[in-house]
Amino acid sequence: MTHRTRSVLALALIAPGLALAAPTDSARREIAGLIGALDGSNCRFQRNGSWHDAAEARAHLQRKYDYLLKKDKVDTAEQFIERAASQSSMSGKPYRIACPGQPEQAAAVWFGARLTALRQRTP
Repeated sequence: MTHRTRSVLALALIAPGLALAAPTDSARREIAGLIGALDGSNCRFQRNGSWHDAAEARAHLQRKYDYLLKKDKVDTAEQFIERAASQSSMSGKPYRIACPGQPEQAAAVWFGARLTALRQRTP
């Protein structure tokens, strides 16, 4: 193996660790808006078969988001929805949301609709 080949291989192994992603300010605002939309609602949040009020759900999702940030695993609102707000990372069970006067739905659908609404309001 030539020196150049070893250098290229070493760079290939190191490069993934160098490309640390981080949410943009816009993505951080969107994610905060998503968490805030749940916290400011009268909706209930189901995880692993138990229902929680909006404040408990907000705290849970904030912890998951903080963990993902620390591990460099979220840099968009879509990734937040997919990796934190859609299903339990322990059991794999989907989260559900029930809001007064509306049918119960998958949390991923609820958060997706909130993200669309946020983006329509933001120029």
